[in-house]
Amino acid sequence: MTSIESVDVATVGLIVDGETVDPIGGRYTTKTQRLTGQDIARVAAATADDADRAVSAAAAAAPGWAALAPAERRAVLNRAADLLDERSAAITATMGREMGAAAAWCGFNVMLGANMLREAAAQVYALVGQVIPSDVPGLTALAERRPLGVVVGIAPWNAPIILGVRAIAMPLALGNTVVLKASEETPATHAAIVQCLVDAGAPAGVVNLVTNAAEDAAAVVEALISHPAVRSVNFTGSTRVGRIIGEIAGRHLTRSVLELGGKAPFVVLADADLDEAAAAASFGAFMNQGQICMSTERIIVDRTVVDEFAAKLAERARALVVGDPSDAATQLGPLVHDAAVEHVDALVKDAVANGATVLTGGIPDGLFYPPTVLTGVTAGARIYSEESFGPLAPIFAVDGVDEAVQLANDSEYGLSAAVFTRSVDRGLAVARRIESGICHVNGATVHDEAQMPFGGVKASGYGRFGSTASVEEFTELRWLTVSSEHRHYPI
Repeated sequence: MTSIESVDVATVGLIVDGETVDPIGGRYTTKTQRLTGQDIARVAAATADDADRAVSAAAAAAPGWAALAPAERRAVLNRAADLLDERSAAITATMGREMGAAAAWCGFNVMLGANMLREAAAQVYALVGQVIPSDVPGLTALAERRPLGVVVGIAPWNAPIILGVRAIAMPLALGNTVVLKASEETPATHAAIVQCLVDAGAPAGVVNLVTNAAEDAAAVVEALISHPAVRSVNFTGSTRVGRIIGEIAGRHLTRSVLELGGKAPFVVLADADLDEAAAAASFGAFMNQGQICMSTERIIVDRTVVDEFAAKLAERARALVVGDPSDAATQLGPLVHDAAVEHVDALVKDAVANGATVLTGGIPDGLFYPPTVLTGVTAGARIYSEESFGPLAPIFAVDGVDEAVQLANDSEYGLSAAVFTRSVDRGLAVARRIESGICHVNGATVHDEAQMPFGGVKASGYGRFGSTASVEEFTELRWLTVSSEHRHYPI
């Protein structure tokens, strides 16, 4: 289902102190395009010593970057956004080869990544404080925010430009220096982000890149987080790995922001516009093959309209074009690797064994898995609770609002959610009862904007990305006082 074209094998080195360098041990690993088996990149395989070198460079650059006028930091971020736009064709092609994404998803990544850089640039003046009234005569009390120092960002492969930029843009805007640890699936894409910032004029050491072989990931991550100069780590990825990172950070008293797994509920009430709901559910469940943390994973529909809704969603799913991600007509590309296909297929087979019916899809073709709609899904099926991270749309029938809310909250996760109804008041009332960091009334579960507070609750993590919400995560709040009168002390 894909054409094989010869491509040059790129070399992805580490970026440390403003330069592209070899790893200390000189070892490289090969990145292969999953869909064709072609080698597409030779990637630096960092060790713990390389992690230490990158953090040390960031620590040395931190005082100077923090002391820069905000307008100078803003200029670097805006120029990096412009470079990301200018290099869009090359970067989207790289992303498509590395992760098998359809062209539309790659282009959206560049667009939103550039917007995130520009939004971060607009927030360079967010280091504001306040004067706090004091009961002590002649005492002026101030609260001020200052940069933390070195921030480590660990970004995933599924939206590599969006999430790679998000990991470092606001920390940089607020005066921190950064080390980005690239995903093993998308090292060249993550390197392109860092190179844009370096070429935009970020001083040496302000932004650094570490890549690694998959087998070295645990050691490299531990070295990054445990370095005494690292003040904060942010991670986007699975809840399983997030727990490990949170534990390491806790041992070292390092602050962390964790954006983890999801099992987003999509609630369709009896009075919903079913055409609108089906369109949003199709987008939310199938965009990027369902490989998004916000993907619609549980479609909860009032029993009075469930058959009509399921028919509309299945019709949309059948019409989606699955195929070669380099073809502009393709809407869904391959899953990331064989293990992902096996996991998704096992969930479908288990659901059917537990009473579900496949309305459309359900038959894999190599790395391709068709958009799949299931009805009659029961609580005994694995898909009820396990994150699929694939193009699956399981439908659950419920009787009324209370049962819908109960099912929506019956999950360890709590990232994104959606409610469809013709009543705004009812929609907001239901949204406020759902346990999630994000909820959209009459909108898809997949929705992100650079200026919005983004994060989850429960096993979906803690902390918030996004513009002003990031200020608390990536700055330190200090209390300062100045006395202008004689003080009397009791001893």
